[in-house]
Amino acid sequence: MSLLDILILIASALLVRIAFPGKLRKWALLVVSVLGIYWLQPVLPIRNLDFWLPTASLGLVFLSWSLTAEKEQLKQKNNWLSAGLTVATIIIIGLTRFISFEGILSASRPPQFYQIAIVILIILVLTLIFSRTIKASKNALLFGVFVLLLIFLILKNPSLSTLSSAGLRRLMVQDPAFAKSTDLGWLGFSYIAFRLIHTLVDRMNGRLKNIRLGEYLVFIIFFPAVMAGPLDRMQRFRKDLESPQPLSATEFLSGGKRLGIGLFRKFIIADSLAFIAISATNVSQAQSTRWLWVMLFAYAFQIFFDFAGYTDIAIGSGILLGFSLPENFNQPYRQPNLTLFWNNWHMSLTQWFRGYFFNPLTRKLRRGRKLPASLIIFITQLSTFVVIGLWHGVTWNFVIWGAWHGLGIFIHNRWGSFAGPKVVEITEKKPLIGKVFNLSGILSTFIFVSLGWVWFALPSPSLAVTTFAKLFGIG
Repeated sequence: MSLLDILILIASALLVRIAFPGKLRKWALLVVSVLGIYWLQPVLPIRNLDFWLPTASLGLVFLSWSLTAEKEQLKQKNNWLSAGLTVATIIIIGLTRFISFEGILSASRPPQFYQIAIVILIILVLTLIFSRTIKASKNALLFGVFVLLLIFLILKNPSLSTLSSAGLRRLMVQDPAFAKSTDLGWLGFSYIAFRLIHTLVDRMNGRLKNIRLGEYLVFIIFFPAVMAGPLDRMQRFRKDLESPQPLSATEFLSGGKRLGIGLFRKFIIADSLAFIAISATNVSQAQSTRWLWVMLFAYAFQIFFDFAGYTDIAIGSGILLGFSLPENFNQPYRQPNLTLFWNNWHMSLTQWFRGYFFNPLTRKLRRGRKLPASLIIFITQLSTFVVIGLWHGVTWNFVIWGAWHGLGIFIHNRWGSFAGPKVVEITEKKPLIGKVFNLSGILSTFIFVSLGWVWFALPSPSLAVTTFAKLFGIG
């Protein structure tokens, strides 16, 4: 997002809170969030795809809601009003194709209006059929999760996304020879999918019932957080949604301060560091080992300030709207070990994987064959971080990056079990040694995490291995 885009979103948040007080706020949030996913969606080279992808996001939300909804919810006027407002907003965006200015509310000129009407009708009919005929059973909800993961796999794997791009180009009568993996730039799908999976799994486990369509839509595509998080829980989010209050001076100052910090982190610090941060181009131009280390540390801070900056902007905008979004970062590079680093880095994602992958997998392994505790810890920690790596991209580099952290966490866990009591005993008797241990832990953790970014930042394992060799003066 550009600075102008962010400023417009901030202004939209203020407008919604001030101009639509009380219960009107949630309806305004629904309309603005729908507009937001079309407006923020970047232009794509495949004809009309930058319109159809946001429409597909809404379609997935409708269909996921239909899998979780009770039959009696179809009779509630509130849900019909939410559906009507969403459809009306899509139609208004579609009608801009008849205005001389292209891309007013969407990235480019919308497709033919009859095509939009047909797609909307299909989504509504499927939603009605699913909600009437499919009970919120485990199999139905698992099927929904499977579909989301399948789409995720296609988008995150370069080969599959290139193949899909070629197919879409043929459908749109475009040359498939120009297909690229970057053609399917689906705005915010990773975060949308995780929110949808959260609601489907929680519904399956009986933790989430009676979700109205309007609040479901706002939660999934909440415009301050749809692009870069943080991930939230429906149970917490709906409390803020259902308790609107007028904007207070304290909230205005708090939100403004957080926004200022976020804008500074993103556009001043992160964007400046990006010029010298490690990348495929910069690595090839590095003349010395010393400069390569500078590039590596620049990337470590650049990715932190970039991501933390976006999180600050989302949280600040949320405050202006009356929402307390969860924190995502808490001084991760000042933590003395890798476990604490991950407890303070992208916290909402870490907590999501802990709740929906790590803990269920651990319970399953403990209930099955009697495996040694250390082996269960190894399997669960390694697999969790490999899956986190795959969430960023289905490539070998991200698999290795995940394994790097999974093995690091496991080694720290084993070392802590062996040496932890002895270290505590020594540091209690000699506080100075404790400070030395703490400082050395911070430095070693930072270096380990920074070296891991080599796998994350570079496009291929071979280039990453070459970079590691250069960092340590080999070759």
